[in-house]
Amino acid sequence: MNQHVVSNKCLSLDKQNIIILDTINFVKISLSDAEGGHDWWHIYRVWKTAKHLAQNEEVDLFVVELGALLHDIADSKFHDGDEEIGPRKAREFLQTLQVEESVIIHIENIITHISFKGGKLPQQFKSTELDVIQDADRLDALGAVGIARTFNYGGHKGRSIYNPDISPNLNLSKEEYKNSDAPTLNHFYEKLLLLKDLMNTLTGKKMAEERHAFMVAFLDQFYKEWEGEK
Repeated sequence: MNQHVVSNKCLSLDKQNIIILDTINFVKISLSDAEGGHDWWHIYRVWKTAKHLAQNEEVDLFVVELGALLHDIADSKFHDGDEEIGPRKAREFLQTLQVEESVIIHIENIITHISFKGGKLPQQFKSTELDVIQDADRLDALGAVGIARTFNYGGHKGRSIYNPDISPNLNLSKEEYKNSDAPTLNHFYEKLLLLKDLMNTLTGKKMAEERHAFMVAFLDQFYKEWEGEK
């Protein structure tokens, strides 16, 4: 280990804040041309929500903030499915700031294990920090913002909004989930409406309930309008 690297437990709050600010600037630059649902403002919302959730959990807030800020630094779906580029890019950046190796490893694990990936694979890494960030990320896929992000990404991929002849696949494998080109509305059933029951923290569960209900009401209105009933 580099002898100049100092444990985050020994870092002053001022030094931690400097590292956080440097990370914010790095993420803003890195995601300046990102798709609207996975850009800096997605990171910003997840970061803010993670800090809110962390207030009720026993976590290392420094790790929570770094993990939230870097969790989508290189989303694999925008990099030909490469699931190693995100952790690698985060490591390379954090090393320039001489962040402690154990913290870097923790951030790598958070990035590697945060995503939904079809929702059926057992999670190989667990930490309370990951629980908080994962909840924050999933909350950003729910509610009004989640609806906006879903249709923005569907448009980005050139997908149809809805096709009643194509039913959602509720048994998607990881590969099928990654490669799906189904209508955007199917994504609500294949992922978004499942997230409420996958939350880790009590606060996250409560927030998810409200956002889930909003999406259910949206879908009800959508189908009525589709059939010209409203």
